[in-house]
Amino acid sequence: MTKDNSTFVADPSLLRELAPRSRAITLSHDRILFHQGDQPAGVYILHEGSVALSMNSGDEITLRTVAGAGSLLGLPAVIGNKPYSLTAKAQLNARISFVRSEDFLAIMQGQPMVMFRVLQVLAQEIRAAREAFSDFVDASGVIG
Repeated sequence: MTKDNSTFVADPSLLRELAPRSRAITLSHDRILFHQGDQPAGVYILHEGSVALSMNSGDEITLRTVAGAGSLLGLPAVIGNKPYSLTAKAQLNARISFVRSEDFLAIMQGQPMVMFRVLQVLAQEIRAAREAFSDFVDASGVIG
């Protein structure tokens, strides 16, 4: 399944709050930001361009989506302190910055409005995952 949407896009005010703690990273086309199963190092902010996200199940890619400008990537892993659940690959002309996990969590702990905005992004991701699951169930003909 492939989807192109704004599931991971954060409120611009959240991105402004994170900016002082972020550092720009140099990318080449098709650079992997993180692999599914890697321990979280931090959150990636996509300023321009796109990042391809995929999820593997066994030897098969079961989910593909594209994140656009304004997206926060790796958020569930950092918040839950669990491995990344997706693989993220930067596409041509992506401009990305990185916020270390420790810095990201410190910002959230010190600023309740930041925490609220992060929860909004996570809620968007949950909604998108449920819609994708519903689409899958509808397409497979499974009846509940």
